[in-house]
Amino acid sequence: MAETLRRVLSAGGAAGPGEEHGAEVGPPVLLLGGPGSGKTALLFAAALDVASEGRGPVLFLARRPLQRLPLRTRAAFDPLRLQKIRFQYPPSMRELFRLLCSAHEAQGPAPALLLLDGLEEYLSEHHGPHEAARLAALLLDTAAHFSHRAGPSGDCGLMVALQTQEEADSGDMLQLALLQRYLSACCWLQPDAPGPAQRCLRVCLEPGRPGPRTEWLMAFQPDGEMAITPLSAEVGDPSPDQGPCSRGQP
Repeated sequence: MAETLRRVLSAGGAAGPGEEHGAEVGPPVLLLGGPGSGKTALLFAAALDVASEGRGPVLFLARRPLQRLPLRTRAAFDPLRLQKIRFQYPPSMRELFRLLCSAHEAQGPAPALLLLDGLEEYLSEHHGPHEAARLAALLLDTAAHFSHRAGPSGDCGLMVALQTQEEADSGDMLQLALLQRYLSACCWLQPDAPGPAQRCLRVCLEPGRPGPRTEWLMAFQPDGEMAITPLSAEVGDPSPDQGPCSRGQP
């Protein structure tokens, strides 16, 4: 999924009509950011990108229905892409577990991308890191099952969004460390200086394997239009003192 996310960010949003890409999706991604940082919009952009590839559908999970489309782009209103995104809203951790455990019984094409938005809403039901680790492992197993169903020509990516707190306690840090053991790639969304009538964020992607750590500037216009500008790419793994992209920093 890291490669899919890098492609979406480098292209400035979802792929254009008819644009095709390779099947490699890369390691699963943990998407981290504060409230209103654009996590849902970035998940949706990844869903639109994969929906344009001619592969399997996209499974988008969240605790509550989206009130509106998080992006206002031409791709976001493409009915052919939207038809390939299956939104499901398990209302509790129990129902989420039930849905994932029954994935092997689902009929039809295997999803090419599994997305979970608002992980913190499910984890708030259970205090302690063990449920977080259990859910992360089940998400990985479900994505692996979808990949197996798709055969050698397909691979199911996994991306999970988690809202971070400004002042994380030791329990939050332990929970985040456990999640990063399962979701090896990490993408941080940090507030940046806004432009005129814009909401700006700095996006930093650590690929979870040897490769460049890349940064972008993501800006949202008042009408929901998203613009992404590349900032930098650093080769190798980041050291602990390299700022907000460092491992384990909330």
